[in-house]
Amino acid sequence: MTRLPGTTRRVDGTQPGRPAAPRRRPPKPAPGRGRLPVPEGFPGPAELAPLARRMLTDAVRIARWAGELEAVDKRGELLPDDARAAGRALAMTVGAAAKAWGQALLVGLVEPRDGGAAPGWRLHAWEHDDEAVLRGWSALFDAWTLLAPVPPAALRGVFAVLAGQAVDQAPQLLSFLHLVDGPVAESELMELLRRGLGAPPGHQAHGAGAGFVSLSPVPHAASAVSAVRGTCREPQIDTPPAPSDIAAVLDWMLDGLTAVGAVVRADAAAELSSLGHWAVRAKLEEICTVAQTAAGHIEQSALELLDACAHYSPGPARAEYRAWVAARPVDRAVHELLEAARGEDALLRGLAFEALRVAGGTAEQAVRAAVDEPVLRPYALLWLAEQLDEDGVVPSDVLSAEDAAWLWVDTAAAVLDHGEVELLVGHVEGASAGDPVRLFARARQSGHARAASVLTAVAGVHPDAAVARAARRSAFSVHHGGA
Repeated sequence: MTRLPGTTRRVDGTQPGRPAAPRRRPPKPAPGRGRLPVPEGFPGPAELAPLARRMLTDAVRIARWAGELEAVDKRGELLPDDARAAGRALAMTVGAAAKAWGQALLVGLVEPRDGGAAPGWRLHAWEHDDEAVLRGWSALFDAWTLLAPVPPAALRGVFAVLAGQAVDQAPQLLSFLHLVDGPVAESELMELLRRGLGAPPGHQAHGAGAGFVSLSPVPHAASAVSAVRGTCREPQIDTPPAPSDIAAVLDWMLDGLTAVGAVVRADAAAELSSLGHWAVRAKLEEICTVAQTAAGHIEQSALELLDACAHYSPGPARAEYRAWVAARPVDRAVHELLEAARGEDALLRGLAFEALRVAGGTAEQAVRAAVDEPVLRPYALLWLAEQLDEDGVVPSDVLSAEDAAWLWVDTAAAVLDHGEVELLVGHVEGASAGDPVRLFARARQSGHARAASVLTAVAGVHPDAAVARAARRSAFSVHHGGA
């Protein structure tokens, strides 16, 4: 949940129906923190906050109805019985109640706590703090892709790749709508998106992540599955996208931006709402930075860079890596990235080697030396192979069974630490080639420090009882030194 810097949950002790005691004026925020910018000539928070309040009325209602909930699911969403109870109490359908709860989570009106949920600090500030309201709506705006879900059947085709690339083009599209300040024909927006998606091949990076939209919070988990299995290749678009595909992606984008109240659609045209104009102006520097240049991480350490880029899609992340490497001597940049890769976080390890791809051949000597380090060996072997063959690498031709098993455990640990645990089921199925027992045997013998915890987690979530038992036995064997 997004929380204002230095803000804690307020408990003022006022009773319903009684006036609140006068509140002391808070200290003036430090420069760059606290108060929201008010662009010249545009409405301020006092005028915009009521718009956000009206849009989020149902989210506020369900947050107040819920109060302290003893249990929610692993994602913080309402349990089915609670969703039905909320629908009855608030005269909503179950679907509308679930949607309102999801918005309340995104905005910070409710916060997961100890397996349940409780009112967030923003709910307490909702009626009297306009800036808190706008910051909450801003979090919803940032999550627009979640409000227009793609049908599952479409996730495997060209649409998924285009949608991932289109997200990188959203800042330009929003900036264009802001500059026009009026309705723009969707045909014109489609042409703008077409030009953005039709970048020459030279703008695409080789290797994992190029032209690929990750469907999980752990972008390198999918790449690792293909590395172990050796048969799965990431989708690429070798020909210009068809107009119908671009139209479908634009429709998806505008649906998402409309769902969060940033865009208004009518008569085959779209324009920014007042809230949408405010969001673009308030975030213009950030949006332009992410879309066109580096996002300001060049002065940070390698760990800070990688931690930030874990939340970026592949295109902006590569731009960040290029700027970061260019801002320091190459040998120093390579050294820092390899040091970050030696840490305990498997996700950052994968990202470090993504960043090393930017350094190219200048990093080869250091990466070749890293082959002798068990923690880095599989990643280094794949990196070196990609340097020699830009047309693509078949991981099974590069990694031994032992290296592949170690990499499988390492990337499963990334899923366990950063993603949804249920993703481990796909991680098993993608790598086991129909023989999970053999995969688990190799995993327990891999020597990876996380083997036992990964296998235990697989046992806890796999729907096939026989597979779950095999994972549990292998985890037990790791704990007790069995072969």
